Amino acid sequence: MTALNSLGPNTHGGNSVVEHPSADPLAEEDAARALGDSGDSSLRADSTTALVSSGPERTTSGTIGPVRSGVADPGQGRGPAWLDEWMADNSELVVAWRRELHSHPELSRAEHRTTRLLAEQLEALGLRPRRLPVGTGLICDIGQETHVARTIALRADIDALPLTESTGLPFASTTEGAAHCCGHDAHTAVLLGTAMALASAPGALPGRVRLIFQPAEEVMPGGALDVLAAGGLDGVDRIFGLHCDPRLPAGTVGTRIGALTSASDPVEVRLTSPGGHTSRPHLTADLVHALGTLITGLPTLLSRRVDPRTGTVLAWGAVRSGEALNAIPQEGTLRGTLRTADRDTWAELGPLVQELVQGLLAPLGVGYDLQHRRGVPPVVNDAESTRLLRSAIGEALGEQAQSGTPQSSGGEDFGWYLEHVPGSFARLGVAGEGRPANDLHQPDFVLDERALLVGVRTMVHTALTALRE
Repeated sequence: MTALNSLGPNTHGGNSVVEHPSADPLAEEDAARALGDSGDSSLRADSTTALVSSGPERTTSGTIGPVRSGVADPGQGRGPAWLDEWMADNSELVVAWRRELHSHPELSRAEHRTTRLLAEQLEALGLRPRRLPVGTGLICDIGQETHVARTIALRADIDALPLTESTGLPFASTTEGAAHCCGHDAHTAVLLGTAMALASAPGALPGRVRLIFQPAEEVMPGGALDVLAAGGLDGVDRIFGLHCDPRLPAGTVGTRIGALTSASDPVEVRLTSPGGHTSRPHLTADLVHALGTLITGLPTLLSRRVDPRTGTVLAWGAVRSGEALNAIPQEGTLRGTLRTADRDTWAELGPLVQELVQGLLAPLGVGYDLQHRRGVPPVVNDAESTRLLRSAIGEALGEQAQSGTPQSSGGEDFGWYLEHVPGSFARLGVAGEGRPANDLHQPDFVLDERALLVGVRTMVHTALTALRE
């Protein structure tokens, strides 16, 4: 774990999935489907205020062309006919976009090349992408706004992680200290493919689709706030998004009503003491002992002061203090994350943590500085939006592609959008057959590229289903 500041990496766990007892109202329906079965034996694994113009800069994206990946489309033939035709002609191009993005990752708030590439591709479709005032990220509308038609937003995050990739892929990262190890390259390629497919649809769309290519998901409190500040959800009726899940097989999409992720806050405590010799701890404030008291005591007290049904947990990720074995240090630091699945509990944790830290340290004589920063709220999926999403998945891929998904203790700034409009966030299965499921935020994370085509079909059908409700 690195320092918890606005430029550091996401400390919310990268949407890693862990089981949580909270019930989904459609749990019985979900339980009838096998989580580990794609249901398709033919699948084969393969290796608007304040918005400004995107500007004249150009990238080398004009050289991007289809690749010969051999990636099969799991939804081929399910229609509509125009989408089947588009997928047949452009599936390899979607794969090529993903590989181009993967080989040129950019860290949060530095996604300039990515933003330019996206702007070029969208402009080539005759669309008018608008860059966010913060300098990276785009918003782009497809279709016309009317007084009666709906506006549906689709979101993809575009930033990479400060990691060194170790996959050995021929299109591995060429950027030192940056890698797409959370699947944001896939999310971006899926949304770009969705844009191109919708732009090719015959006739006028039954409303407007807003594409949100969001920067800075990997830093708290997240680039979603930049989108909101720019009026990115103005006039939007519902919003949808996908995130790669290496625990679900490619060809499936996991959905859940209610809390999908947890709120996640960075917590840092800096302790100070006069220091001293370890032979005379009674003459000073023993800072290492105080650190140990916090390490074990604060999580324990929280578990006794907060309803356990809220899934609230504090976990430390870094502790630093001292050098010599016989010297009581003068400074020490603890860093960790505080998570909860309950929105109301999230609002109450700040004062409670302050109270408990003060009570634990008062008898020990050390000074302290507590930094408990608000991170991201939980993603709480709206029931009706999730039903629309599930209907779209069934139409796009067949009922065998439907999967339930457990609640995650990870954080995701998509939750900020759901504070403003109803919507639903889903898990895109990316695990390949016969391959280990390397986790997100790991330098060896890989995905099955069939998931890209699953994502495009899912997002196209979701937009159309939600527009027609």
